[in-house]
Amino acid sequence: MMWAFVVCAMVALSECLVQIPLEKGKSARETLQEQGIWEEYRLKFPYNPMAKFDGRFAVGNEAMTNDADMAYFGIISIGTPPQSFKVIFDTGSSNLWVPSIYCSSQACQNHDKFNPGTSSTYRNNGGSLRIQYGTGSMTGLLGYDTVTVGGIAVKNQIFGLSETEAPFMKYMQADGILGLAYPALSASGATPVFDNMMREGLVNQDLFSVYLSSDAQQGSVVSFGGIDPNHYSGSISWIPLSRDLYWQITVDSVTVNGQVVACNGGCQAIVDTGTSLIVGPQSSIGSINSRLGVTSQNGDYMVNCNNIAQMPDVTFHIHGQEFTIPASAYVLNSRQYGCRTGFSGGGDSLWILGDVFIRQYYAIFNRAQNMVGLAKAT
Repeated sequence: MMWAFVVCAMVALSECLVQIPLEKGKSARETLQEQGIWEEYRLKFPYNPMAKFDGRFAVGNEAMTNDADMAYFGIISIGTPPQSFKVIFDTGSSNLWVPSIYCSSQACQNHDKFNPGTSSTYRNNGGSLRIQYGTGSMTGLLGYDTVTVGGIAVKNQIFGLSETEAPFMKYMQADGILGLAYPALSASGATPVFDNMMREGLVNQDLFSVYLSSDAQQGSVVSFGGIDPNHYSGSISWIPLSRDLYWQITVDSVTVNGQVVACNGGCQAIVDTGTSLIVGPQSSIGSINSRLGVTSQNGDYMVNCNNIAQMPDVTFHIHGQEFTIPASAYVLNSRQYGCRTGFSGGGDSLWILGDVFIRQYYAIFNRAQNMVGLAKAT
């Protein structure tokens, strides 16, 4: 069982932040590979990382994605007495939802399910929720209850109780999603959890931060209400948002060995904890992977695991600063299935800076100033 904890500066008790440990569990890809059905699965449910950023779903229906590599989750509780759930803290979406006892999908059968009948603080909303996935959807009911995140109790928080879920959720360890993007993105007009934390004065600062440890098993954490200096070195680079719907910023260029290989003249990128890879337009990703000397096999860019030490860095130039990703960080090594790069193609122009990027750079999501802070992770 993972427990949340509170970190306070010695100089003032008010300088506290609430931290929720994140566990990196087995991804859906790994589970499917172990069962020998990954190739069948990926053909049936094509990977569509850009689906949740489709502008058609910006308001009303919130698009999400079939990301078989998502693996980080933390524990929250809902109701009185509390019922615990493993959720992905997703900066690319805005709704909170968990499986419920009303869910008939196979995906719900191996996950914890919320039972409103056993919570004395639950209230029915009367509304419905539909969240569109790249290869399916989640549908459900809306209700209100006390949601506790790292000891922060948010009363009368609106959330979704799933009735149906897309098939790929069966293979994910997380039960549901806790969205941390802006309220304008929220399906059914539901107020996001962090917005209620800010409105009720439950956090010391109107920001949260994410540290993804290079240790696959421990150390990752999401912090509400402050910045933990133990998780980064050097200074923080503050980058203004280019759009305050997602955590969207402007990237000036992407280089390898000093040569521009993508994003020439600038492009838009979303810092997204709910996407595992670095995703960009197919032509740009092809250009990067070609420069890295890798080949495409069944949609993955495979590399010789013995060549990692000789592979070049990939540098993102953002707001006048350089954010470098070494090969040791962008190559994903599976002992059983070999090595592949963490760069994936999808979409027309938008980029996603997912977990491959965030593992290298401590990410601060500042709602007070509508900025993203990035600092070298330690």
